[in-house]
Amino acid sequence: MTTADDLIATVRTYNPYSNQALLADAFAFGAQMHEGQFRHSGEPYFTHPVAVAGILAEQQMDDATIVTALLHDTIEDTKASFVMVEKRFGREIAELVDGVTKLTNLQLTSSQTKQAENFRKLFMATSRDLRVTLVKLADRLHNMRTIKSMRLEKQAQKARETMDIFAPLAGRMGMQWMREELEDLSFRVLNSEARNSIIRRFITLQREAGDVVQKITSDMRVELEKASIEADVVGRAKKPYSIWRKMQEKDQGFSRLSDIYGFRIIVATEADCYRVLGAIHQRWKSVPGRFKDYISQPKSNGYRSIHTTVSGRDGKRVEVQIRTREMHEVAETGVAAHWSYKNGERVENRFAVDPVHWISSLTDRLDEDQDHEEFLEAVKLEMYQDQVFCFTPKGDVIKLPRGATPIDFAYAIHTRIGSACVGAKVDGLRVPLWTRLKNGQSVEVITAEGQTPQATWIDIAVTGRAKTAIRRSLREEDRERFVRLGRELARVAFENVGKKSTEKALRTAAKALAIKDVNELMARLGSAEITGRSVVRAIYPELEDRDGDEIEQGRAVVGLAPDQRQQRGACCQPVPGERILGITFRGQGVIVHSIDCTALVDYEDQPDRWVDLHWQEGTHGPVNTVTFDATIANDSGVLGRICTLIGEQNANISDLKFIDRKPDYFRLLIDVDLRDAEHLHRVMTALEAETSVSSVLRHRDPGLAGASHGEAVN
Repeated sequence: MTTADDLIATVRTYNPYSNQALLADAFAFGAQMHEGQFRHSGEPYFTHPVAVAGILAEQQMDDATIVTALLHDTIEDTKASFVMVEKRFGREIAELVDGVTKLTNLQLTSSQTKQAENFRKLFMATSRDLRVTLVKLADRLHNMRTIKSMRLEKQAQKARETMDIFAPLAGRMGMQWMREELEDLSFRVLNSEARNSIIRRFITLQREAGDVVQKITSDMRVELEKASIEADVVGRAKKPYSIWRKMQEKDQGFSRLSDIYGFRIIVATEADCYRVLGAIHQRWKSVPGRFKDYISQPKSNGYRSIHTTVSGRDGKRVEVQIRTREMHEVAETGVAAHWSYKNGERVENRFAVDPVHWISSLTDRLDEDQDHEEFLEAVKLEMYQDQVFCFTPKGDVIKLPRGATPIDFAYAIHTRIGSACVGAKVDGLRVPLWTRLKNGQSVEVITAEGQTPQATWIDIAVTGRAKTAIRRSLREEDRERFVRLGRELARVAFENVGKKSTEKALRTAAKALAIKDVNELMARLGSAEITGRSVVRAIYPELEDRDGDEIEQGRAVVGLAPDQRQQRGACCQPVPGERILGITFRGQGVIVHSIDCTALVDYEDQPDRWVDLHWQEGTHGPVNTVTFDATIANDSGVLGRICTLIGEQNANISDLKFIDRKPDYFRLLIDVDLRDAEHLHRVMTALEAETSVSSVLRHRDPGLAGASHGEAVN
């Protein structure tokens, strides 16, 4: 294991004035707190914080960040407390360690609603001090490097989480090297066969063609020497995951994939970058549509470079990146360059973006009023975007994600322009609104008075900003309809508990829920922002104290041990009258599934976890929630009639969510509280008989099988 002296020596290579005593004290404290703890591999646990500190030292981070890395698991996993860390190391370090602990506790692979809320918390923590996220990324990188010691199912979970969240987050922060390594480590777990296949093809290619990288690098150096340009030229084959992604995007086999080699040319000045570009294009033919100038139009995370693709030796396409040394530093370390030290002093890199500025610009654009699904969509769009640059007729530059349309362009200028858009011209030619914009195009938005956003724009728009504005406008336009629907939903909800939805009752509910008036309450109810059950509960809490998610122990289900708890499977939502069985989980007891639940396939090789169960005869247990997937006509009064039909069957709607809106139909998920299988059958029959209902199915989601489960009981 790296010693304290080794770590201090590394830090002092770039910061001779670092606080040696502070680093040594943190090392000793971390070792003491983690004494007796071991990793899955059998190594002492403290080897992990030391490795994380080493990764950050390679990025030339400040003392506070290195100390935080050494202590990042102490508050969570040892007897150390916030107060103890603060007293010994100061407020700044204690808050950084506490911030990393809170990020670690976010379960980012949970259900979509929970995931969205955790994303919100992640970005809030990031906006306060980005060093918290840098430590967490280094923590995840080392965990992925040593992931083989984990159980296979845990490896897969961590790899998916890394691929979905941490790798794109590293890329969004400009740390491309870390993104590539995280992606490749995840790829090794999630699809090792494909990765090994690509590596084998590389070995074969190298055997047949020799060292192509070395040959092309030599060719480039010769051309640069002819042009009297001093430069460093480095070439490499692209990472296996990067090649795999290109194969998937282009639907091509490895043999047909051309640009699998990348070359980087680093020079002294910005002027030299363009001289290199000229020399490269004079010697090799450029590939149309593969040129990007991120020097004149830098990315929002500070990345600057010229990208071009040329047909190199033997017609092989190669990507060339051209940048200065300062630009290269930002490209390698991203926002970490903001804290970099050299010779004991913070280095002011003129190309480094203030991390507080760009992360705040992200959080500011994420509307607090959005629902969870919209928030998650907006965050992922921001995290994964690859920008294109288009121009207004006046020459102003508009940055947009790849795949953006004129609608996105219009909303990027101003919400008012977007809402009034009726058409667009690209490079002087009229184009449909669904046209995908390309780098360097000039876009003119055509507007008209009285125009309002159309529902179909949701599917055309790409940016979170445009989608949010369109949805908000549609909600306002539909407000009257939602108010009428809300009153119908309220009537059914109140009648279900033997009460009437009088104006006074609704005013009381609005006040209890801190909503300004009855119309606003009804609009939110009609648009599924709140449920009928929550409105009733606001006035009559004693009538709505049922929990439909958990079956009462020892009453409805037979076959459990006396000390076993049980919970209905969210994936199949079994109800009394259906054949059931259970799967044991540590921390959750027994999860009850219907006999035909597709999620049971995952446990076929673990028969010791299966429990034979059946419903208690003559009892129905508490009310159980079942989700229907319904497609209905987009006609006046249809949704109200459906709510009435369900109410007439003595069933209660507890939630309603639109998942697809088209001009001629709606598709929605309806949560209905039911007693048993017979009650379920009656409600579905009533809905199927309604002429405006084109289909109604029982919604089942195998992906929810493990959403709330703990560790498996072995």
